[in-house]
Amino acid sequence: MHRRKFLKNSTLGSVAILGTAPLISCAETETKTAGNIRPDGPVAICTWDFGNATDKAWSVLRAGGTALDAAEQGVMVEEADPENQTVGLGGRPDRDGFVTLDACIMDSQSNCGAVMGLEGYVHAVSVARRVMEKTPHVILVGDGASQFASEQGFSRTDLLTAKSRKEWVEWKKTSEYAPVINIENHDTIGMLTLDANGDLAGACTTSGMAYKLRGRVGDSPVIGAGLYVDPEVGAATATGMGEEVVRTVGSFLIVELMRQGKSPEEACREGVLRIMKKNAGRTDFQIGFIALNTLGETGGYCIQPGFSYRQYDSKGHRNTPVESYLKS
Repeated sequence: MHRRKFLKNSTLGSVAILGTAPLISCAETETKTAGNIRPDGPVAICTWDFGNATDKAWSVLRAGGTALDAAEQGVMVEEADPENQTVGLGGRPDRDGFVTLDACIMDSQSNCGAVMGLEGYVHAVSVARRVMEKTPHVILVGDGASQFASEQGFSRTDLLTAKSRKEWVEWKKTSEYAPVINIENHDTIGMLTLDANGDLAGACTTSGMAYKLRGRVGDSPVIGAGLYVDPEVGAATATGMGEEVVRTVGSFLIVELMRQGKSPEEACREGVLRIMKKNAGRTDFQIGFIALNTLGETGGYCIQPGFSYRQYDSKGHRNTPVESYLKS
């Protein structure tokens, strides 16, 4: 969570920046784009500054791998990192001390799979892919998801690390659920990829809100909310308060806005501002989206009420304060 290297992508347009941390981490590309010309090379982006994840996805794409493989292997990096306490191994537990994982994956042919409330298996995204490829279903939950993971040969692991357990024990002294909503409390990694064949894919994985009610599921494993891929238009994924994303079918909304002609950044901005208008006066949540269209263009937008944000262009120059848009 201390990474601060922003890997520049020549296709990146303007994004909304939270403090000093970017909403989008991008894999480096070897080509530049102009206007609406698709880059000659592939693209990989993910939420927040998870540069190791996009590096991995880019290495898969550069070697000729598929968008689906790149998305899966990219987010697996964070699932396996015990220092990332919002995804996979080392994720913060629910209020009863159980680490439960949610994930989904989707390709350009609308194939998709998801797991919710998965316990004991690090790579929830890979279990989700097996659901997609090995069953007639889209979603498996709880004990059923864990049973399926075992049957598929995944190794069982205790996901609660000493660090996360210690923090949970301290939290229990007050049992006051007051999650810190800020740029260092990332609760998701969502990744979008475009391969050399022009195929899109996406993956989203999380351990959810720290100390949530047992059984709570946010937007991350919900197709259309936390992630959506449409081969004719593009793909989007969300981060932030999952309940608000679910209520607006957020990622599907972003893709549909791109279908109507908006750029990825414009679509993400519109989606965020719609949610904010429905929650006027609230300051206890954060919402963000990133998007990738079939041309290889990327964009993102994120707001947390109560903070002063400005929109930045691709050169880091500040533009109009975001607050003015909310008042219009």
